[in-house]
Parts: sequence; C-alpha cells; structure tokens
Amino acid sequence: MKVNFKEAVLPHMIAVFVFFIITVLFFSPIYLDNKSINQEDINQWEGGAQELIEYRENTGDEGLWTNSMFGGMPGYVVSVVWQDQILVGFKKLMSFWIVNPTRNILASFICFYILLLAFKVRPYLAIGGALAFGLSSYMIIGLAAGHTARIGAIAFMPLVLAGIHLVFSNKKVIGFVLSTLAVALQLRENHVQMTYYLILMIAIYGLVQLVYYVKQKKLKEFGVATGILLVSAIIALGTSFGKLWALYEFGKYSQRGKSELTSVLTEKDNADGLAKDYAFKYSNGILEPMVLMIPNYYGGSSAHLLVQDEDSKVLKALQQSRDPQTANQLARYTSAYWGNQPFTSPYYAGAVICFLFVIGIAFADKKYTCWLVASALLGIILSWGDSFKVINYLLFDYLPGYNKFRSVTFTMILPLIAMPLLGLIGLENLLEKGLNKETQKKLLISLGIVAGSCLLAIVFAGMASFTKNGENQLPIWFLKALRDDRKSLFRSDALRSLIFILIGFVVLFAHLKNKLSVTLFSFILSALILVDLWNVDTRYFTEANYRRSRDNSFFNATEADKKIQGDKSIYRVYNPQGTFMDARTSYYHQSLGGYSGARLRRYEELFNNCIQSETTEMIKSLQAGNRDISNYNVLNMLNTKYLILGESENAVLENKGALGNAWFVSDLVKVNSADEELEKTCGSNLGSTAIVDVNQDDFSNISLADRGATILLESYKPNELKYRSKSSKAGLALFSEIYYPKGWHAFIDGEEVNIYRANYVLRALQVPQGAHQIVFKFEPKAYTVGGTIMFVSCILLLIIVVGGIGWTIKKEIA
Repeated sequence: MKVNFKEAVLPHMIAVFVFFIITVLFFSPIYLDNKSINQEDINQWEGGAQELIEYRENTGDEGLWTNSMFGGMPGYVVSVVWQDQILVGFKKLMSFWIVNPTRNILASFICFYILLLAFKVRPYLAIGGALAFGLSSYMIIGLAAGHTARIGAIAFMPLVLAGIHLVFSNKKVIGFVLSTLAVALQLRENHVQMTYYLILMIAIYGLVQLVYYVKQKKLKEFGVATGILLVSAIIALGTSFGKLWALYEFGKYSQRGKSELTSVLTEKDNADGLAKDYAFKYSNGILEPMVLMIPNYYGGSSAHLLVQDEDSKVLKALQQSRDPQTANQLARYTSAYWGNQPFTSPYYAGAVICFLFVIGIAFADKKYTCWLVASALLGIILSWGDSFKVINYLLFDYLPGYNKFRSVTFTMILPLIAMPLLGLIGLENLLEKGLNKETQKKLLISLGIVAGSCLLAIVFAGMASFTKNGENQLPIWFLKALRDDRKSLFRSDALRSLIFILIGFVVLFAHLKNKLSVTLFSFILSALILVDLWNVDTRYFTEANYRRSRDNSFFNATEADKKIQGDKSIYRVYNPQGTFMDARTSYYHQSLGGYSGARLRRYEELFNNCIQSETTEMIKSLQAGNRDISNYNVLNMLNTKYLILGESENAVLENKGALGNAWFVSDLVKVNSADEELEKTCGSNLGSTAIVDVNQDDFSNISLADRGATILLESYKPNELKYRSKSSKAGLALFSEIYYPKGWHAFIDGEEVNIYRANYVLRALQVPQGAHQIVFKFEPKAYTVGGTIMFVSCILLLIIVVGGIGWTIKKEIA
C-alpha cells in the first residue's frame, strides 16, 4: 500500500513545525538573546539541591540525603538522578531537544494534538486545539513560577488519555504502546498531585465507557480493554517504581503524614494529611472560574498594581492627595485583583475555546459530553475549596489521598483539558453534519450562551462590589477610584472576549456557508486562538521574567556567607528571616531552613514548638544588646554554630554553645508519648540529657558513659558519616543528625547496630566501651532495589515502543 504523503504525513509535519516555531517565538529571548527564564521556585530548588549537585559532579555518585535543608532530609525529594534515563531520551526526542523548561510547552502541544487525532479531529483543526491547551495561561503562569515538574506532568496528561481512548476504540496495539509510554513519561515528572487529578479524569472516562458497554452488552470487550490498560499501567509504574516507593515511604514521615502529637498541634497538623486551612489557603471564589472566559473578571493578577498604570484613576487620585504619606501607604492597596486569594493569576482558557466548548456540548457524542463536562465541573468544584465547604470538606475527609495536596486551584487543569477537547470534538461533528435547520439552531443557541454571558457582564458590571475583604475601611475617595479601575478592567475584557467570540462565529459560519475552505477556516481559527491566548499570556509573562543566562546574582555570596565559609568544620547555620521560604542559605551552608513543600513532620513540629520560641527570646535578647546566643538548647543540639541576621560580616553571630556533631549524654529521660518527648526536648539541658520515647524502642539496657567519653566526626559525605569514639564504659551517644528510619544504617567496627531516636528528631546509638569507628550509611531500598526495577522496566518499555512502531509501519505499508 502506498502512503499518501499529502494526506497522511504532510499535515502532521506542518503541525509539528507550527508548534516548534510558536514555542521558539513565544520564548524568543531564550533563543535569540541568550536569556533564561527567571523562575523563583527553580532558584530556590537549586539552592536546596546544591549540595547534592556538587557531590554528583565531584564523585559521579548520588548523595541520596542532604543536610542543606531542614537539618537533613532524603535527597530524592530534592535532586536525585534515577535509573530512568531512557525516559529522559524519549522526552528530549519528543521535544526536539529544545531547552528546558520550554520543552514542556512544545510537548504539551504535541501531546494534545495526538489526543485530538485519537478522537478523529482532522489535523488542521487539531492544531488550534493543541495551541489552546499549551498556551493556556495556566501553563505559562506555572512555567514562570518555576513549577517545571507540574507543567511537565500536565504536558503528558493528554497523551495518556489518547492511549486509553485508542485502546477503547479497538486500536489496541497502538493504544497499548502509546498509553504505556505516556504514563511512564507522566510519572517520571514526579508530580503526584497532577497524576492524582489525571486519575480522577480517567475514572470518569472509565465509568462512562462502562455504562455504554453495559448498554451494548459488550462487557467482555470492556474487560479486555481494561486488562490491556492494566498491563500498560504496571509496566509504566515500573519505570518510576523507585521514585514512587521512596515518596510513599517519605510521605508517612512528612508533614503530609499522620502526626503522633495529640495535645500540642502545629498550624498545619491534621489527623492524616494537611490541615484544611493550609490545603484550602488558595481557593477560587464561586464566580472566579469565569476567568476561563474573561481573564480580568476578578481584576487579573494580584501582582498587578493599578498605581503603576499611567491612565488609572487610582494613580490620579493618589497624585491629587494632599497627604503624600497616606498616598504612599495606599499605593500598596491598589492590586487589580479583588478576589480573596492571597496571591493568584487568572487561568484563562480562551474566549474562542469557551465558545467551542458550548458547541461541543451541543454537537459531540453524548458519552464524550458526559465525560468531559463532568471532568470540567469536578475541576471547578474542587477549585472552590473553602468557598464550597459542604462538598470539598467531605471530599477532603473521605476521598483517598486527596488531603495530601494543597493549592486546590490547580484542579482547574481538568476544565482546561476538557474544554478544548470537547470543543474540537463537537466542532468536528458540526463540520461533518454541515449547516441545516437543526444545526443552525444549536449553533445560534451556543453563540447566545457565551456571547450573552459577556454582554451581561458588560451591562451589569456595576452590580459587582469590586472590593475584597477589609477594603471597606479604606478612604472613600480612594476606594471609589479603585472600584472604577477594576470595573473598567472587567468591562474591557468582557468586551474583548465578546469580540473574539463573534469573530470565531463569523469565521465558522462563513465556512459552513461554503465561503471558506475547511483548510483556510482551520488556519484562521488556529490563528484566532493563538492571538487571543498570546495577548493574555504576555500580560503575565513579560521581559521581566527573563534574565541573562549567566546571571547568577541570586546566589552571589554575601560577606556573611564568606565569613562563615572560613570555618571548614561541619555545622549548621540559622537564618531566621523566612526560614521555611529560603533555600539561598542552603546553597552555601547546612541550614535549619529551606524551601520545599516536603518536610519531615517531626522537624516541623520541633521548629514550630521549640525553635520559634527560642528565636523569639533570642531576638528580644539581641535587641537588648546581648549578643550571646549560647543558651538555646534546641538550637545547640542541632549544632547551630552561626546565626545570620543580614548580609554584612558583622551580621554573623557565632554560637559558642553549639553541641557539635555528636556527644555522649549522662542522663536519660524516658517518656511515654510524642507530646512528652517534644515538651521535654523544648525544656531540657540537651548537652547532657537524652529524651527518649519508650514506646518507640526498648531502652531498658541503655548505659550512660563517663564524662571523659569523646566522639568526633572524621569524614563527611551526604550519605556516609564516619565518627571515632573513645570511652571507658559503654554509653549512649547522640548525633546531631535528623532521624529517618527508612534507609539509614549504623555500623560500629563494621557490625550493624540499632539506631535509636532521641530528642524528638536526632539519631542515637549505644556505643560500647573502648575506641571504635562508627559509620552511618544511607542506603534506601527504594533507590537500590527500586532503581533496578526502574531500569529493567525502561528497557521493556523501549522494546515495546520500538516493536509497536515497527508493527504499525508494517501494517500501514501492508
């Protein structure tokens, strides 16, 4: 059989070329001006990962554990190279080796394009749908913030859906190959939250398919398709088995796991998972999802200050104020956003896509409408969070795993997948049917719904308050100007969306009246979608989001850093300014703080209940002129040798009371609960006392060493610590290292011994009398065994993909 190049190959080549060019043009400063995206989260990640990166570069091995953040934590939630480099190669191939993180946008274009093809949308139409997905402001805003893993995981979600749908469409071989590869690539991005949302969408798809298969009495076929996908999922899971194992283990001990405390709870504690107030801190208002169609429905980005706009009424009002001091203070309250989220930018789907979505509801097959409308509604309902407690609190308490995630507005990815998919499926069906009395009626109703919504927003804009909580206390003259500016943004964007919708309708109607060819119509529609989204994206992604590629000023060493680095021993540094939001300190030092949503729960509880109170006392003492910081027991036990109060050399305080890397104790206090353990740890002299929970280990045969016993750190690696001890009798030694039970092994003269937990977060060993070498090694099975399974699974995946491609080519030629 001869392949028709013009029909079977050329459209796809054009599509990929369009995606590539648009990616390069949108991020042109990277490719033309040698710039990179200044991503705050990536900067912070690099700070926390620096110890592991340097160790990898210097030794070729993986550190697996890092002491640079939160006193110490597993490295596989920070930076570890796993045995899945075959998947890395697949991703680079799919994105034509373009630079990170822009390859995620190109991959999202290609994956959504394949999804639309799987649903039999013609190629030139599918280009527009793919652009709508990849250029939704959700993707661009996430990329700008540095959420590379999240955007990467989202990019492959459409490919997973495409593979699943092909299996259920009786294209089992190619569907099996595609779904296996897609799930493997999606899991490799290591963003469990996005995978969770994908599973929800797949579950709805499966339920709808089951209903239709039951109606058609084809349960056997449903079982076969499900079985194929289960095999696909198992193989794909194998390619990330070590990662998932490690995260599952870590999750139990992280802030998302169950606390052992009962009476002393921290702000984020929950019975199992996050606390509701923490998880729902970012929740959409009930009408906030309207930003899918009108980006400035709630004013736009919270970072947009109206005082910066030359033509704003707010600026004019402040300039006319007779009190410059008050005007300067009020300038901080000029955010264009008037919703209740502390920080946000609108997730805009596109006015044209909203129009097509309603067309999809009217013209797509009912099973696709049920699935995609339900998915979109689920995403919107979940995004309401605190604004719709009656449902979301119930789901948070009873939907398995859901209480592990925060930032529920991320669920808006569900409508952002569902809307362009259903819209293009419906449009394809409309083009197939052509224009008749029935289709024209449905088309006009669809136009009336979306255009009418925009028109109503313009006409009745004055009925909205355009204020958020607390703003009613602002001066009336200022508040009036603020409301007027927000109302103007609201109306202008509603009008803008209305114009795009009307243009889209005119172009579509012209084609249905045979005034435009389907190819020309497809390209005009794609161009309209591109212009619409590009214009909005560049509101939130501007030249300010770039920096020179060699600009590493974020990590420029301060005089304080340089002074501390003169000390070559092993110790910790405490920077009390934004402790849990600062990984810049971690770039140079082993820090008590860091920047990561994955922290050990016990360490966070220790910080919130002990270190914070010590910090408060210390700051008061410093303000009183006392620079002695040696009397704070928990800081001392964490070997906090230096305190950073600023960037200058004089801003560094040395702590003479730091207990060092390890020490023997002369007193043992036994407690019966985590609450007692934490309370005693906060209030005891930890230089001589060990606090132990007898419910955790048997401490009945523990001995205490004499006062002359010594223990010194001889060599340090992230995953291996060597000590030399000397004592005249057996004793309990404490190590200023964070206790974590999954992977750490201790050896005394080569013989493995039990690691105890003491002082709520530290490791402890019973050390025999005499001179001994003590070695701690971090060898988690999740990495050693899990990594082997990953490598074997990746090889199997490679065989499946190559074999599947070969089989498909052979079939097409035959």
